[in-house]
Amino acid sequence: MKAKYKEAVVAYLFLTPNFIGFLVFTFLPVIFSMILSFFHWELLSSGGGIFSGLKFVGLANFIKLLGFHIQNGKPIPNDPHFWYYLFNTVFLMLAIPVGIFGSLLLALAMNQRLKGIVFYRMIFFLPTICPIAAIVVLWKVLLNPDFGLINNLIVKLGAVLGVSLTGPNWLSDPRWVKPAIMLISLWMTIGGYNMILYLAALQGIPRDLYEAAEIDGASGWQKFRYITLPMLSPTTFFITIMSIIGGFQGGFAIIYILTGGGPAGASTTIMYYIFTNLYEFQKAGYAAAIAWVLFVIIFFFTRLYWKKGGKLVHYY
Repeated sequence: MKAKYKEAVVAYLFLTPNFIGFLVFTFLPVIFSMILSFFHWELLSSGGGIFSGLKFVGLANFIKLLGFHIQNGKPIPNDPHFWYYLFNTVFLMLAIPVGIFGSLLLALAMNQRLKGIVFYRMIFFLPTICPIAAIVVLWKVLLNPDFGLINNLIVKLGAVLGVSLTGPNWLSDPRWVKPAIMLISLWMTIGGYNMILYLAALQGIPRDLYEAAEIDGASGWQKFRYITLPMLSPTTFFITIMSIIGGFQGGFAIIYILTGGGPAGASTTIMYYIFTNLYEFQKAGYAAAIAWVLFVIIFFFTRLYWKKGGKLVHYY
């Protein structure tokens, strides 16, 4: 008994740094942000110290964020920016199915027994380990409307087809800035961790299943449809869950470097709106309220997919 007690004490001692880190950097900030969402706090208010601008406002932040008022007989949101930026966030998430499908196709290609396949896997995974700032700056040059490679290719394509084609202003036109961000995100993620997860899952499928299907005369499509896809369903389920969470939370670095939320807020997401309220407008309480509303949205959609999508998961 004493030996087990000593072993438990040693284990807890080794776990203590993790507990302290979780407490200081996760649990306490979460509790603080929840409390802060019921306050109005201007961080740089004049005089009286950092807490001089702290004022309890109850549900005022949430009412301003989610509430509506009647104007000319029509309901008008108290904060129209929030709903517009939520639309931007959801619109950018339309790239998620394309990214998941692209990662699956790439994993299928990288699962082939070809000479130099390890090198190709490394090349496709490379954007994931490159600094995101360098990648975004590179794409900013590629998308330049005057000398960018993409618009030059569009012009040359028009010349080949015998028509006049002009590339759009990718980053300064509200109609094109979201497709540009989606393009960059897809380029960065298709060959990333999702591909690795699919590749690991593909290599874990028992070869016996394919051999039995071949004996029964199954075609390549039938083997993919009735063996590969069902066996990959747990991986697809996990990737989709993480993509939903990342879709609502992500995109900040790309937008911050690429567009700064412009033009006219067309590329601003909920995460970037939290950032601007906290650091530009110094509205810490309002930023905390937005963060908690975002948490509820993420929890709702994640829980919904967990309930509905989980029924499609097959385990061998």
